[in-house]
Amino acid sequence: MRLLLVEDDPRIAEPTLGALRESGYTVTWAQTGTEGLEAALLGDFGLIVLDVMLPGMDGFAVARELRAAEVDAPILFLTARGELADRVQGLDLGGDAYLVKPFAVPELLATLRALSRRERGQGAPRVSFADGHGTLDTVARTVTWDGTEVAVTGREYALIETLALSPERWFTREELLDRVWGPEFGGEARIVDVYVRYLRRKLAPGAVTSERGRGYRVER
Repeated sequence: MRLLLVEDDPRIAEPTLGALRESGYTVTWAQTGTEGLEAALLGDFGLIVLDVMLPGMDGFAVARELRAAEVDAPILFLTARGELADRVQGLDLGGDAYLVKPFAVPELLATLRALSRRERGQGAPRVSFADGHGTLDTVARTVTWDGTEVAVTGREYALIETLALSPERWFTREELLDRVWGPEFGGEARIVDVYVRYLRRKLAPGAVTSERGRGYRVER
């Protein structure tokens, strides 16, 4: 699949380009909003990864112009702005998903796979867990609990999504660390415990189950 990456920071763009190409994407890189808009209008891209904070024309303006021109490729906003109002604005402008920096490469690739499945009509974008108390929108990357949207970070979302997509399965710390933080992560495995506590505080104490010697899981 052909993918357009619009990102002005080489420190983010260069490793992202490598990961995308290793995953089989044919990637074009644009470093300004204007360049990204021109490339998207001329090229036939299956996915667009679009930074919001760009020099000159920002990502929201680019998305607005693309949708006005009837470019319907899924847009994944990539930005350090993670407030709910910003996410709502981006989705209202025609964006399809929102990924907050800093992010792990596995998190980016999983989001792109979800967008690709939706475009092909495969799989449901919503996943329920914890006896229906929790719901994930795997495209918008949002979490609701008992019908109310809960603000979570990108890492928290990636963790609960990993668990909810395989309900009843036990995941060790090491498995979660590899899937959510990526194999390049050099920190302590106990960071998983910390993020599980964050999720329990935001959702409910029983949202994530743990058992010594087995790890973590969520109920179906």
